[in-house]
Amino acid sequence: MKSVRLTLLCMGAAVLSACSTPFCNAPGGLCSPQAANTSPPPQVKLLPPPPPLPKPPPEPPQPAAETFAISLPSAAEEDRSQLPPRAEPPAIIRSADQAGQDSQPSTAPVRIGLLLPLRSETLGAAADSVRAGFMAAWERDRANISVTVLETGDVPQDILSAYARALQEQDIVVGPLSRSAVATIAASPLLSKPTIALNYPEGHGQPGAAPLPPSMLAIGLSIEEEARQVAQWAAGEQPDGGAVVLTTNSSWQRRVASAFAAEWQRLGRPVRVVELNAPDSYLSDPDLVQLRANLRQNLPGLLFSAMGADQTRQLRIALGSAVSAEPTNPIFSTADAMPPPPPAAPSEQFSSLPLYGTSALNPGAGAGFPTQDLEGVRLLDLPWQVQRDHPAVMVYPRPLQAGVGGADMSRLYALGIDAFRVAREIGRHPVGRFQLDGVTGKLSIDFGQGPARFERVEPSAVYKNGAPEALAQ
Repeated sequence: MKSVRLTLLCMGAAVLSACSTPFCNAPGGLCSPQAANTSPPPQVKLLPPPPPLPKPPPEPPQPAAETFAISLPSAAEEDRSQLPPRAEPPAIIRSADQAGQDSQPSTAPVRIGLLLPLRSETLGAAADSVRAGFMAAWERDRANISVTVLETGDVPQDILSAYARALQEQDIVVGPLSRSAVATIAASPLLSKPTIALNYPEGHGQPGAAPLPPSMLAIGLSIEEEARQVAQWAAGEQPDGGAVVLTTNSSWQRRVASAFAAEWQRLGRPVRVVELNAPDSYLSDPDLVQLRANLRQNLPGLLFSAMGADQTRQLRIALGSAVSAEPTNPIFSTADAMPPPPPAAPSEQFSSLPLYGTSALNPGAGAGFPTQDLEGVRLLDLPWQVQRDHPAVMVYPRPLQAGVGGADMSRLYALGIDAFRVAREIGRHPVGRFQLDGVTGKLSIDFGQGPARFERVEPSAVYKNGAPEALAQ
């Protein structure tokens, strides 16, 4: 019995000595296959799971996201960023009877054909200015409106062919631009859709002139109409006395002088027209001397200049200076003991006579002469030129460059803007009367009810510190 116990003790000591190796997978170790077969695996006591963490407090709601729509400007709108945000041109006012009958404008798409002599050597630059203004206005309000530019030259048959194509594909035609082209289309049997002419035929508005067809509305910039408005304005400011109209032999100046004189006579006021010689655009000194003599004998109530800015400046200097009929280099005898007396200071009252004119007196910033000599001169011009703070003027981009022609090209650009606005309104309301506070003046239109009628009233201005400044209306 003792021998058996000794044998068992010796076997247990051998088993314990096999577990002394430091490597788990050594022969005879606990993790070896031999050990796995000789003893059960150790029991592992699992710890209870940790309690769940408390839920974090809810995050505050995020503010609603703001979305901004940004449109990239086109080439004609590159300076749009300087405009006041969300500015809108003045609303179009329709007559009371039309407001009740046609309060909801048409939502049908409007197709406009812009007929311009862009291929003309003489009128190409003017046509491009009109096109630029028209497209600038379209870019601002192009919803439901398509514009097709139709290029022509100066040949009447070319213009008629392009106009005939426009009638087949467009709802409204805007153009043409030249007087002769307007007369050609007005006399053509093709005219069957609304046509907004950008000029007037020769003799339009004069007694005996043929009226335009009912479907043609002429909205051109007429310097003769400006002269008639100046006559009405001057008659209101100067209730007494006659007027002296000053012009040269230029054809356009003669038309302006004739328009003012006719309106002045219609108002029951006396008028004299004086034509001055102007070789190389410089007023003749002898003619200016004679003019001073005539004014001294018969002082009028005012002067009207049918001339441009530079010639009017020459006139103003001559009337305000001591012009003498004596030779400029007189010869004195050696017996004369005393030198000749200095010329007498001008005392004629006509040196301060009120002087009126048209927009031709405003050459713009590119004038090549000092415009300070025109201080106090009164004139009419477009809001685009003399009212930069006008609500409609502020919302349209300025042309990138005026190019040759300066102020005249800028006025044609403004004409393009108002031409689009008029065409857009007629497209929405084909029949009716409406008023538009435009960049070329206050416009009154009556279309689709017999002969079309159009009137433009331009703001009055006066030269101050070398530039025209609009007067309070």
